[in-house]
Amino acid sequence: MSGPERMNSLERINGPVVLAPMEGLADAPMRDVLTRIGGIDWCVSEFIRVTEGLLNVATIRRSVPESEHGWCTRAGVPVRPQLLGSDVRWMGENAALLASMDAPAIDLNFGCPAKTVNRHRGGAALLTEPELLREIVASVRAATPAHIPVTAKMRLGLTDTSQTLECAQALADGGASEITVHARTKVEGYKPPAHWEWLARIRDAVDVPVIANGEVWSTEDYRRIREVSGCDAVMIGRGLVRCPDLGLRILQDSDAAVLGWDELWPWLGDFFRQTRLRVVDRHAPGRLKQWLAMLGQHYPEARALFDSLRRETCADAVTRRLEGPLQSAA
Repeated sequence: MSGPERMNSLERINGPVVLAPMEGLADAPMRDVLTRIGGIDWCVSEFIRVTEGLLNVATIRRSVPESEHGWCTRAGVPVRPQLLGSDVRWMGENAALLASMDAPAIDLNFGCPAKTVNRHRGGAALLTEPELLREIVASVRAATPAHIPVTAKMRLGLTDTSQTLECAQALADGGASEITVHARTKVEGYKPPAHWEWLARIRDAVDVPVIANGEVWSTEDYRRIREVSGCDAVMIGRGLVRCPDLGLRILQDSDAAVLGWDELWPWLGDFFRQTRLRVVDRHAPGRLKQWLAMLGQHYPEARALFDSLRRETCADAVTRRLEGPLQSAA
């Protein structure tokens, strides 16, 4: 049974599950495969960097190819484009461009912890400047028709939580209709734990919905983050990549696996075929190995396949392997 068929046969009793934007990981092929497996309500794209100028439409199409198909994946799951930058004027101008392309919503990135991004005054680096956050959101909101939501994603801060509530309030005051919070600071990166209790404090400080994010690897984690934070919706990133049926498990309110290795196997080939259409062949095997390394946390067969392909650099050879017999864990 396909992901959409499974979802159609179930009634969601929990809040929405959102696929997180993850540069170099949750790209268009990954979004396509994960949403077709099922259990995801909407996605946020990898960030589109804004500097001093108007983006080329072709650049947007390349970053978010779903924009040519009603801003939805093949499963019909909406994809919201995300902008990253610090120039107030050009963030607004580029938001207007996205709106003219009928984007379903526009998300703003104030949470990326990457050093290269932060050095250029982007992502989480702006969490020391709440007034600038407010100005950017206000510029985007003013440039965007009222029916298109403007949302934002932030972390708890750059190095500490001294300005967490001020930053969240600045985003809401600027006009963000929804704020996703990754419950760690920039310097904490992805090291556990995530501070879910801060999500509840932020919810109390703003008058817009807050989406919880950080350290959700299982249905039990999903239950606990909602309980601790009081948030309805939960954004999940690496947890969905590592466990592609996590959205379906949450949909069923169950910790039991939905997708066996034999069911996952065809999706690996599908993902690799799509990846080869988007990147040069010498880089394609690395993208598959990246996913296999993460899948190995749940599927011993993925670890075995990763080991067998560890030194393989030929994309054609990888394709032949994926089109061959089912890889066992032996």
